[in-house]
Order: sequence, then C-alpha cells, then structure tokens
Amino acid sequence: MANTKSANKEIRKNATNEAYNKKIKDTAKSLIKRSKKAIEANDPKAGELVQSALKSLDKAAQKGVIKKNTKDRKKSRLHQALNESTTK
Repeated sequence: MANTKSANKEIRKNATNEAYNKKIKDTAKSLIKRSKKAIEANDPKAGELVQSALKSLDKAAQKGVIKKNTKDRKKSRLHQALNESTTK
C-alpha cells in the first residue's frame, strides 16, 4: 500500500501506461502472427500483412514500448521469412 499522495499517483500512472503499452504490443504481436500464417500458407496478401506488421513494430519502438534492437530483429526475421517463401 502506498504511503504518500505521490506514490498513489504513481500507481495510477503505472496502470494507465501499462494498459497503453499492452494495447500497442498486442496489436504488433497479432499482426506478426497473422503475417507469419499468411507466409506459411503462401497467401498473396502476405506482403501487405508483413508491411502492416512492420509499420506497427516501427510505431511501438518509436513510442518506447519495445526496444530498437527488438524491433530490428523482428523486422529482419519477418522479411527473411517473406523472401524465402517468395523464392520457393
């Protein structure tokens, strides 16, 4: 239990920020999952889904929800998977 007014305020802020960050992370994760499934299924819309996933990763990193290196790693792996599926 918080002892001061500022500690109570910090608890409220943390809850708000946690909800905000969770929404952004969940959106990025779901787009990544959908694009991976589309790549595996050789769906013609896989390229569009990958682009939307990359955009959401960029936004998440820009807002500080995920780290830059995490964004770069996830983008790289998505690009790699897409390129491998199109060359086969």
